[in-house]
Amino acid sequence: MYRAPNTPAERLTTIARADQRSRTWAQIDVMRIADYKPFQVLDGEGLRCSLYVSYCPFHCLGCYNKAAQKKGYGFAYTAELEERILRDLAEPHVAGLTLVGGEPFLSAKHLLGLVRRIRTELPGKTVWSYSGYTWETLQIFDDERRDLLRELDVLIDGQFIAEERDEARLPTFAGSSNQRLIDVPASLADGVVVDYEAAVVPGKTGR
Repeated sequence: MYRAPNTPAERLTTIARADQRSRTWAQIDVMRIADYKPFQVLDGEGLRCSLYVSYCPFHCLGCYNKAAQKKGYGFAYTAELEERILRDLAEPHVAGLTLVGGEPFLSAKHLLGLVRRIRTELPGKTVWSYSGYTWETLQIFDDERRDLLRELDVLIDGQFIAEERDEARLPTFAGSSNQRLIDVPASLADGVVVDYEAAVVPGKTGR
């Protein structure tokens, strides 16, 4: 049974341990969807469609989508849903798709086909993803997590840390100040993290 830490020292230990444990987590065998929200502006630049996948063992304190931490939460991902997502993304006013969780990278082998279809069929659209994984940890994988990362335009990385939700320093579209908006193609090309300069949205507070 998961128990939330009660003291600042426990919190720091829990956050650090989750970063280390995340290197050993296996991807989920059956992906379930917590929600699909088309045509909204919360999860990245422009009007976007957001796919919320279930299951996340990071257990961030203050998680805005706690129900989606459960492996069996939500509904099955279907071919019909995939076709609906592609139809929605094809609308000329839609900028792209954002993968949200749960933890999208633990469903990477299931999401990769969708993302590659977007690249092939809708090459003008962008793909963003939130992840509790850090950029540095994602570099160690040689499975679909690596492949999914390489298909992204922007990654918002790192656990949500409630104590670091400083509105004065909060990056646009991030939930806490430790999280980074990473320009994935530039970072892969340069071999170092390159920040993505997101357009400022008035009133946007981040996840």
